[in-house]
Amino acid sequence: MTTPAAPAPDTSFADIPKNDKRITRGWTFYDWANSVYPLVITSSIFPIYWGAVTKQISPQTDVVRFLGFEVPGSSLLTYAISAAFLLIALISPFLTSLADFSGRKKLFMQIFCYLGAVSCAALYFFVPDTLTLSTFVFIAATIGFSGSIVFYNSYLPLIATEDQYDSLSARGFSMGYIGSVLLLIICLVINQFPQFLGIDTSTAEGKWLPGQISFLLTGLWWAGFAQIPFLTLPADPGRPADPGRPAGPTTTDDKGWLLNGFRELGKVWDQLKHLPNLKRFLLAYFTYNMGVQTVMYVATIFGDKELHLESTALITTILLLQLVGILGAYLFAKLSERIGNTRALSWSVVIWMLICVAGYFVQAGWSFYALASVIGLTMGAIQSLSRSTYSKIIPENTPNTAAFFSFFDVTEKLSIVIGTFSFGYIAQITGSMRNSTTGYA
Repeated sequence: MTTPAAPAPDTSFADIPKNDKRITRGWTFYDWANSVYPLVITSSIFPIYWGAVTKQISPQTDVVRFLGFEVPGSSLLTYAISAAFLLIALISPFLTSLADFSGRKKLFMQIFCYLGAVSCAALYFFVPDTLTLSTFVFIAATIGFSGSIVFYNSYLPLIATEDQYDSLSARGFSMGYIGSVLLLIICLVINQFPQFLGIDTSTAEGKWLPGQISFLLTGLWWAGFAQIPFLTLPADPGRPADPGRPAGPTTTDDKGWLLNGFRELGKVWDQLKHLPNLKRFLLAYFTYNMGVQTVMYVATIFGDKELHLESTALITTILLLQLVGILGAYLFAKLSERIGNTRALSWSVVIWMLICVAGYFVQAGWSFYALASVIGLTMGAIQSLSRSTYSKIIPENTPNTAAFFSFFDVTEKLSIVIGTFSFGYIAQITGSMRNSTTGYA
């Protein structure tokens, strides 16, 4: 059976300049803007705050009631993450195909960005009495973050040439690390020295206020700095329903924009069937990303509940991870130039496999910090190389980049759903999160 040729380049994208410094710099600023979510909300302040809230509710057992069910507080957090990523995995392919057809990549990116930023700010009202509502707000913030990323990633092959994918992707992740570290330092000062702001943490209200301010600042930072990419990223020409009709965003008179969006998804699905390298990469990405993302999402709560580390030690360690992560992203980008993307990515996956095994044996002390250093060196590299490698595999000059990246995004999200849910469930039935870590090796 003859493999069909790749689709002809779409000349409607010819007006988008490649490697334009203003555009690429603006693109990397979305990493600067939204990376405060995974650092402040996913990895540091929020998990510690969550643990304090659930401990306040149930000091002895850490079991809380949620929608009539009794669930360990740590497991409820992983279940919330799973629910958010499952929902976005279900709707992402349809939204991205609509965005490709209608020329609304940036609009969808903005919608999810503001959903996430506003939800982060709304966590300001998270206290023990609002656990159930705040769990749904956290889910909305996670949906906003993960939903905007697919549209953001889909711009990479549109604004850069293939030889720049690795370096630009690494630059984006590095910008994210730097920006998020700056905000984390601010939040760390607020949480460690609340008296500087006149906050009395001995009162019922003041006890939660440093964390609440951190969540509010996260939302403001995210929405504020996102204006830079929104102003600099080029307009998306979209794709016409008829060959004779000019490309461009659809108007309100376009009755078939929804139907054509679904057709666009079908076209990409048909193309995937004839791209064996793409299918193999997505399968591999699903497998190793399950371990990578799960460890990243549960690392802080693991250190809190399993190793009983002080919050200051946890946040300081996470801060160090971000700085090491910048080095890792650039080192592996250079390594990929010498030995190729696939080999560099394979090395990073092997290292991560060893990390998961070591997680079972790690104890508080030097072994924890040594493992954390290796995690920091590898986590940026594996994420950056995955994004740039996928950009190289998809058909060159394809007009439907958002739809192609939606399959990448769905693969990522489903692996997170399975990973975080199984981690929480294994911890719930065995009583130890250590048993969960070895399953991702």
